Amino acid sequence: MRATQRPKIKICCIGSVEEARLAVKYGASALGLVSRMPSGPGVISEELIAEIAAGVPTHVATFLLTSDTQADAIIAQQRRTRVTTLQLVDRLPHGTHRALRDALPGIALVQVVHVRGPESVVEAAAIAPHVDAILLDSGNPELSVKELGGTGRVHDWQLSRQIRERIDRPLFLAGGLRPDNVGEAIRRIGPYAVDLCTGVRTEGNLDETKLAAFVQAVEMASL
Repeated sequence: MRATQRPKIKICCIGSVEEARLAVKYGASALGLVSRMPSGPGVISEELIAEIAAGVPTHVATFLLTSDTQADAIIAQQRRTRVTTLQLVDRLPHGTHRALRDALPGIALVQVVHVRGPESVVEAAAIAPHVDAILLDSGNPELSVKELGGTGRVHDWQLSRQIRERIDRPLFLAGGLRPDNVGEAIRRIGPYAVDLCTGVRTEGNLDETKLAAFVQAVEMASL
């Protein structure tokens, strides 16, 4: 897929209605809402996820980050939270994406691929036809306690570029993005959207100064 001229911005680990409003104020087109995870930051209750999702403007997508891998559990989560998008942070059994499609028409599916080596290019290419977008992150689902996001680590952008060129789906880029490196990431990869959690936070809270700097860096890289 060809590069996007000006990538969209997704702010993840939204922890309150106030953080959601701040992210939207600075032009975020998507918000990431983290449900229970084996590790990592930003986890909030499904009740709070539903409250935040209900108050977001209609032009802003709400992503539920779910570590569940069984269709019934994921479907139930979406129906409880009423988000517009499911961000599937772990590998799913064969046929699960189709089951989600059938049960949740109109709900977008975004599959996370954790970029750990050349095998990630093959994985992304195989999954892409079954979802609406691919999101590249820097976790490690093979650990005894899985890392499924929020690591703050940068992965191999050369592999990310290969994936972007190979798949026919929008590509979200996550993993260690910050105001000082997002411009280079955009120029090297050409993602549809950039996504971050820790890079715009101070002591776990969304930092308006860092958020403004990140948005400015994205705009400058797109000129």
